[in-house]
Amino acid sequence: MPIAFPSDEWIAALMDELNRSEAYREAAREWEGDICFVATTGPNAPVQLYMDLWHGECRAARRVSEPLARPPEFTLAGPLEVWRSVIEGRLDPIQAIVTRKLTLTGPLVKVARAPKAATALVDCCRAIETAWPDP
Repeated sequence: MPIAFPSDEWIAALMDELNRSEAYREAAREWEGDICFVATTGPNAPVQLYMDLWHGECRAARRVSEPLARPPEFTLAGPLEVWRSVIEGRLDPIQAIVTRKLTLTGPLVKVARAPKAATALVDCCRAIETAWPDP
């Protein structure tokens, strides 16, 4: 059954997918950091989906409605339609960042050292059967 993006259920499903993925575990074995996916959904406040990633494991994942006590190391933000294009595989996430369709904040050097981890994370996103809100 499809899971609505962006929702607490969707980010929980991603956590499960990451923790089951041998490809992600291997690609991210030297990666650590937390990240918020931020999706703007029209006139409403942006939706934030937080993940704590630690050496190939997702230790926590949840929808965040209040500011975090400590900002995440990384934030990846953009409009819902761009997120949909990335998750459905119609737009490469690196291309989305380079063309500023998605905005990445955080130490870019760290991301550049872990392209396989980023790719494996996106592959796990794509494995979730996702329901999208009407435009």
